[in-house]
Amino acid sequence: MKKSKVFISSVQKEFTKEREALYQHFLGNALLSNFFEPILFEKLPAASVAPDKVYLDEVESSQIYLMLLGTEYGYEDGNGLSPTELEYRHAQAYNKNCIAFIKWSSAVKRHEKEMVLISKVQNTLSYKRFETTEQLIDEVDKTFVALLKHKGLIQLKDFDETIQPNASFTDIDQEKLDTFIAIARAKRGFPLRVGAPLEKVLAHLNMIDSDKLTNAALLAFGLRPQKFFKSAIVKCAHFHTLQVAKPILDHKDMSGDVFEQVDQAVDFVLSKISISVGLRETSNQAPLNFEIPRPVVAEAIVNAVAHRDYNSNGSVQVMLFADRLEIFNPGHLTTELSIEKLKTDHASYPTNQLLAESLYQTGYIERYGTGTGEIFRLAAEAGLKEPVFSLEEGFKLTIWRPNVAEQATGQATGQATGQATGQATGQAAEGVKRVVLIIRGEMKRSEIQSFLDLKHRETFLDNYLKPSIESGYIEMTLPDKPTSPKQRYKLTKQGKELKETLESKSAK
Repeated sequence: MKKSKVFISSVQKEFTKEREALYQHFLGNALLSNFFEPILFEKLPAASVAPDKVYLDEVESSQIYLMLLGTEYGYEDGNGLSPTELEYRHAQAYNKNCIAFIKWSSAVKRHEKEMVLISKVQNTLSYKRFETTEQLIDEVDKTFVALLKHKGLIQLKDFDETIQPNASFTDIDQEKLDTFIAIARAKRGFPLRVGAPLEKVLAHLNMIDSDKLTNAALLAFGLRPQKFFKSAIVKCAHFHTLQVAKPILDHKDMSGDVFEQVDQAVDFVLSKISISVGLRETSNQAPLNFEIPRPVVAEAIVNAVAHRDYNSNGSVQVMLFADRLEIFNPGHLTTELSIEKLKTDHASYPTNQLLAESLYQTGYIERYGTGTGEIFRLAAEAGLKEPVFSLEEGFKLTIWRPNVAEQATGQATGQATGQATGQATGQAAEGVKRVVLIIRGEMKRSEIQSFLDLKHRETFLDNYLKPSIESGYIEMTLPDKPTSPKQRYKLTKQGKELKETLESKSAK
């Protein structure tokens, strides 16, 4: 089999050690040496043509362009361009498979032109960050093994496909499976019916291998997924400031299966951001509009949970600040994608295909490859500043809250906007106001929860329904039978007065 040529591009003087280490690693690694041939300019035989033609010809004849970026820009030609930038432009022009590795250094200031080049690369290529030569080699190994797997040249299982040897079928929750089937049948026409044997359902989802459970089965339907994967949680925090600082208004670790983690994390964010009451144009029930549209929040969190690196000890983090929402996951982009491609619909390259499929079947993911593009479209429609992706450490998405300047000013004076009045009176009070705004006549618990766009039942009960009853704003129609299926909830006299006050303020 003919090997793929890998052209290693960088400022030679700055990366002398790293270039040689990469060259020797490609030649000596038992796996990579079978598939790749490294190309270094300094190891090419002497030629009678100009040096720039030599290295550009080598870029053109290579299949993969590997780029190292650091602090130096390098020698500049008559047009002010370095060989590295010329090689990068040539590789892009010839649609080469381009991969970038950026050396992180907080102690040394980068050359101004190098900063500009890095900015270009970050928007057009998949890139990784490293500090030491050992870290660089490790990241290169991961990247090129993933490339071989994607091309079908080697067979390696992803984390979610891997067998969990310490698990048995008693670790799976049959009720969760039945709930999944009911939703998947309604959403996607799932062929199996509620009550189907556990083994049959998991086999259909490819979550069993040789009569053993895969990690995906436990992450999606496990009784206690964190028994096997301690870091498979979503850490949520709410800050009153523009950065991580005390006091932390609220923080929680969301555990359970992947569906529960997503639901709880989304509900956490929605309970902290402000809402407005829409007009009753199509129904008697006035809609609630969140300052960040719910689909934007949900898509971002689902993407983080579905595509994170479950081999990492890190967790998904959701942090709400006075001016923004940040969602971080210990994951990475595949070499086929770039930050620019994420802004529009693109081909799908799921990190955890089995988990992504289960989330798709239940409607958490609408269509593969459309989630991140949808975030940008909906944010623009809501008048929000364009979201920002970052690959500096793992994968981070920043979603800006509206009226950033006003919020920052308010935060400095202790009066941050976007928290509504709930921030001053506590989370429960804000939850009560939302329930009061929603209720019209007598309503079931599920109806109120649905109108509030909340998925997690316990979050709704603890943060919304119970405080509303305890504070005297709503009451049960059957107080002596609190668990009756005929139970409904309605506003008290006090609740009606609060509703009128809230609606009159929204109308102003």
